[in-house]
Amino acid sequence: MDKKLLKRQLAVITAIVLGFALFDFAIYTVFTRRCIDRASEGMQAKSVELDKYLPFAENTLAATVETDFALDGDLPVLDGAAALYPVFAGIAGSVYPEESIDFDGENFTKQSALQYSNTRGAYKAVVDGDADIIFCAGPSKEQLEYAEEKGVELELVPIGREAFVFIVNVDNPVDDMSAQQVRDIFSGKIARWSQVGGSNRLISPIQRNTGSGSQTAMLSFMGGEEMPHDFDAAFGSAIGYSFRFYVEDIAKENGAVKMLSLDGVYPSAENVKNESYPIVSSFYAVYDKDNSNENVKKLIEWILSDEGQQVIEKSGYAGLG
Repeated sequence: MDKKLLKRQLAVITAIVLGFALFDFAIYTVFTRRCIDRASEGMQAKSVELDKYLPFAENTLAATVETDFALDGDLPVLDGAAALYPVFAGIAGSVYPEESIDFDGENFTKQSALQYSNTRGAYKAVVDGDADIIFCAGPSKEQLEYAEEKGVELELVPIGREAFVFIVNVDNPVDDMSAQQVRDIFSGKIARWSQVGGSNRLISPIQRNTGSGSQTAMLSFMGGEEMPHDFDAAFGSAIGYSFRFYVEDIAKENGAVKMLSLDGVYPSAENVKNESYPIVSSFYAVYDKDNSNENVKKLIEWILSDEGQQVIEKSGYAGLG
């Protein structure tokens, strides 16, 4: 075979291979990566540095208070949502004995009175009897159905308040929208940022996984209106949603996102506490009504006291008062 012809053929083959590789990379970067399940158990576990808020650890960020209240005997096992981990870590650090918290460097051991499973895992744990009290937003329809199927009646005690917020890239010129405009975006009625005062770009509404606290809150916000997955908008400028605690941490770390004002009110700590921000919801201490551990109600009573509310507020949330 002619060497020149062979070289040309090899060059063409190489170009085709590189072309496919670049195409695949582009599709992954622009489309697939944005559709990866960031709310899966694995991703949720990585989204919280457990040792950062580890009770009794040196330089822990867990907010604790000095108190004369202490639990002993049958200690309730605590679990909960990723966003609320600092809260129940601070509670454990305030009233639990140090030896009750067992962390192996990566995870809490089975013997530990403090656990971390995220929202879906925590609701399963409290229904299955693997946790005594979980700290979460309200349950989803599926979580309530699972409890009913297992014959468990859940008691939800409001212990604090949090804002549900919408986030965009920090360079997006839109700073404020009405609640109805947001609903229209996620229902597909508004497709371009120019329709809400921004640039003439497609809007890419990003959803979360069913059963996560944020998705449950979003479904409540939508009031039964369907949210189609608009894959055609995957190349547009994104809008997402989460709880204020999460977003503030992300914004502090990299400054890439910003929270939107809703109906002209920014989700500041003050506006959450006075409930002038439109979407302020309670989060709960949740337990099985048939749980016979007397310390469950004792601990929840303390959480509702001034000392317990201090832990919640020092953790970055709004208390009930």
